[in-house]
Amino acid sequence: MVELRRGSCLCGKVHFETRGGNVRGVVYCHCSQCRKQTGHFLAATNVQDDCISISGEENLSWYEASDFARRGFCKNCGSVLFWKGKTRDYISIMAGAFDHPSGLQGESHIFVGNKGDYYEIDDGLPQYEKGGGGVVVAGN
Repeated sequence: MVELRRGSCLCGKVHFETRGGNVRGVVYCHCSQCRKQTGHFLAATNVQDDCISISGEENLSWYEASDFARRGFCKNCGSVLFWKGKTRDYISIMAGAFDHPSGLQGESHIFVGNKGDYYEIDDGLPQYEKGGGGVVVAGN
């Protein structure tokens, strides 16, 4: 049986569907770019490019935050939806964009050296100063 997960932006103009049970656990990124884009830290999973379909792509805008990757968001409502490394064959999907039940579980925290000074991380998940735990990030 192929596991199917669906999600969308806040206004519903961009929808996505992932197929397969190969969705990574949720990684919480505390880098300054993710904090500035989301207002806190980012929570994302990922899936191989050939395991996702996106509809409403005309409402999707991509912002190149670095030479390494770009970030996809809805042009209409501003929902942050995706992170895509330029040379990667997978796409990261924001965990909060999935419909319930998502079946997702937390995996780790990355870039904790850059986390905001107004909160603590106390969920018991592994923490990495920069990237880590097999998560490919800029510079890895």
